[in-house]
Amino acid sequence: MLEANTLSVIFIALMGLAIFLYAVLDGYDLGVGALLPLSDSEKSDQMIASIGPFWDANETWLVLAVGVLLIAFPTAHSFILKELYLPVAVLLIALIMRGVAFDFRVKAAFSHRAVWNKVFKTGSILAALSQGYMLGLYVMGFEESYSAHLFALVSAFGVLAAYTYIGACWLVMKTEGELQKKATRWARKAGRFSFAGVVLVSIVNPVINPAVFERWFSLPGVMLLLPMPILCFILFLVVDRLLKRMPLENDAACWIPFLAAIMIFLLSFCGIGYSFFPDIVPGKINIFEAAASAKSLMFILWGAIIVVPCILAYTFFSYRVFWGKVRELRYY
Repeated sequence: MLEANTLSVIFIALMGLAIFLYAVLDGYDLGVGALLPLSDSEKSDQMIASIGPFWDANETWLVLAVGVLLIAFPTAHSFILKELYLPVAVLLIALIMRGVAFDFRVKAAFSHRAVWNKVFKTGSILAALSQGYMLGLYVMGFEESYSAHLFALVSAFGVLAAYTYIGACWLVMKTEGELQKKATRWARKAGRFSFAGVVLVSIVNPVINPAVFERWFSLPGVMLLLPMPILCFILFLVVDRLLKRMPLENDAACWIPFLAAIMIFLLSFCGIGYSFFPDIVPGKINIFEAAASAKSLMFILWGAIIVVPCILAYTFFSYRVFWGKVRELRYY
């Protein structure tokens, strides 16, 4: 049987994978929802159709992440959920709004579609803001102060900008014509706000956490971390210049902005993970203290070995089947 510490690392890696995939996959469809133009029914339909086959399955990764936290790190789960009770409640309400609106906007009478578009857009924005607020409180170590909540508020809008950025890049890849041109403009604007958010977190995180500062700016850590913000800046710059020239002939390179956005998410995620590991609650609880017993983790691991590849296979298959430019969303 694997040692308890090894199992703890395996499960925090699994939870990290689930959170990253959720941020990317549900991030782009939350971004698409937040960008929904309420005054243009035709473009709204195209945008909804672009995420139609994927949006509900994307949320599977959130369920997996919370499930791993609950089962593998019960101490951390109770602490985090106690601190984030209100924003988690807002997130759940927002996700319910999105789910209801998505189905009702298609099946309801045409005159009611605008109402459900508003509900879908509002749910998408609230979900992104609540996730950003939770991230801000987490980075601040759940500190109860005005400055912590102010930073969490700024983080909320930063995550909303990041989701609209990757959502707009998704639309650049999946759509054509006038909507694609609009998406390039949205992506450029959102990209600048996202870049400002990355810079802000990169400054605040080491300033408020002495341990993070030491890890970032001491050898050999600085040699590992220094390329990350530089590469992020290069990716933002390259995508901005590319979007300015789009659409290219034969829609060439339309997938590059979305891929670059994924890389930016990955670099940012790795930076946060490196900052706090092995803490699961910054400055309070590490993964070895929070982990369940080795026997329990070993039992759960066998389930994860079966379930996670199935989810990955389904995700890959669904994107493979529905790849290509968006088509009209219909219910038969």
